[in-house]
Formats: sequence, C-alpha cells, structure tokens
Amino acid sequence: MKRLSLILLSAAGIALGMAAAAAQDKYPSKPVHVIVPLSAGSATDIVPRTIFEHVGADLGQTFIFENRVGAGGTLGAAVVAKADPDGYTLLAHSAAHSVAPSIYSKLSYDAAADFKAIIPFGNAPTVLVVAPSKGYKTIADLTAAAKARPDGLTYASAGVGTGTQLAAERYIQSAGIKALHIPFKGGPEALTEVLTGRVDFMFGALPSAYPHIRSGALIALAVSPQKRLSILPEVPTTEEAGYTDSHYDVWLGLLAPAKTPPEIIERLRASVAKAMAVPAVQERLKQLGMEPLVLTPQQFDAQIRQEIIANAKIIKNAGIKSN
Repeated sequence: MKRLSLILLSAAGIALGMAAAAAQDKYPSKPVHVIVPLSAGSATDIVPRTIFEHVGADLGQTFIFENRVGAGGTLGAAVVAKADPDGYTLLAHSAAHSVAPSIYSKLSYDAAADFKAIIPFGNAPTVLVVAPSKGYKTIADLTAAAKARPDGLTYASAGVGTGTQLAAERYIQSAGIKALHIPFKGGPEALTEVLTGRVDFMFGALPSAYPHIRSGALIALAVSPQKRLSILPEVPTTEEAGYTDSHYDVWLGLLAPAKTPPEIIERLRASVAKAMAVPAVQERLKQLGMEPLVLTPQQFDAQIRQEIIANAKIIKNAGIKSN
C-alpha cells in the first residue's frame, strides 16, 4: 500500500509538472498587464508602448498598459513584486529602479531579489534643456548664471531619484553650483514647467524632450552620455563641455516577478527582441533618441545589481532623500 501511495504521489507530481509546462507552452493565453510606474507620455511609457504593438501581434495576445504613478516609480514596482510570477504582470521601468533602494528606506520589496530582468529596450539619454526666454545659449551660460545667484537656479525632474534628477546632480556636483530641485510626478509635467520658464532647467529624457527641441520650444545645451547623439550631433556632451564625471545613462527595460519561469522569460525576451528588429520600430526608437543596449537577461540582472551599489554613492554625495 505504501509503495502504491508513493507511485500515485509521483504520478501526481509528474502530472502537475506536465500541466505547468503545458500552461507555459500556451503562454500567453490571456491578456498581460504591463505596469508603467511613471506617468503617461514619459519615455518609460512611450517606448514600451511602441514596441509592444508588435509583441502583441507576435504572441497573439493583448498587452494592457497601466500607469501606476508615485514615489519615484516604487508604487508601480511594488505591485509587480507582489504579483503572481506567471508572466501576466510585468514591469516596464527605467534606471530609477536601481536608485530607489538608496532613497526609500522602507521599500516593500527588494529591487534586486524580487525581480527578474527580461530585456532592456535601450538607453534613453537625458538632455539638458532650457526655455529660449532664459537666454542661455550654452551650458557655460547656464553655469555662469547659477554662480551669479546666491541661491542658484531651479531644476525640474520626473521625481525624486529618477534618472532626470541623477543626471542633473552629476552636472551640479561637477560644475560646483547650487540648484534647487523641484520634483514632479513625471517627465511631461516637469518639461511643462521648463517650457513656461517657471523652472530654469532640466535634464529631460530625450524621447520626451526631443519633440520640443525640434520645434524650437526648448534649447538643448548638452547631452548626458559619454558620446554625442546622432539625433543631436551639434549638441556637446556634458563632459565635452568640461564637466568631468558628469555623464549619466538611463536604461529602459522590462522586468518580471523573480520566480517567473525561465521559459516565459525567454518567450518574452525573444518576442521583444523580434519587435525591436522591425524597421519601423527601429526608426521610431531612433526618432525618440533611444540608444541600443543589447544584454541577456543575466547580464541585465547583473547591471541592475551593480547600479544599485554605484547609485548609492552618488545619492549619498548629493544628499538625495525621499520627501
């Protein structure tokens, strides 16, 4: 009887395993929710929506985007961290994900251990922008204006701890100037304040800022990567302009709950990679100023873990804290 029970238990285990495998083979068999923890119209929102139009067609399923905004992207990330690891709740996030652990002391999740990286969408460089009404023609003009004021200038960001703040802080520390940080719920809201001239400057994510630069509503003074961008070849990098250790890149990418099966991770990775290879998508990403970033899920995970450590130092030096 004992042997019969063991045989039955073993058979049940095999059956469950086969059922799980079958479910993964059919993935996705229902709509998938993609949580975007930053505001609609931000780079973190625009880029994955562009890509997933093709992912949905490739996998034959609907991908529903939800903007869960707040606390520098941590509210939306918390939703995904606690979701069932079945591939039906995903996180489209940015480098702000690797900043949060150093700013929010009471996070309800572990930014490294509770997630599994799938694929980066690319780097979304930030660009230093000002309104034409300010009269600044170069980054040197902006620096001089900040030094001429006892309290410095004001700068906007997409929120505390976002890449738009860290890029600004890298410049501020290198330039030796003062600037009052004014955080907003997202990049579009912050750019609006710079457009009106109510805030002096911003390191905006290029996908969001570029249309305003192209129209002449904003002036680009510098870009944050270590090399110039093909979409803005005439604009120098911050380091070219003489500000050492001021470069900063902002990745955008897709993550899932940590225990999501590797078969589902690979299916999503392959489909997203296929979508990003579509000429129309490549052209759109180029228009948005996205720079390629090719990493395996394992490499992407490792980069995020390394960034968490590196960002802690930047944040400590800048004295950045959550509100």
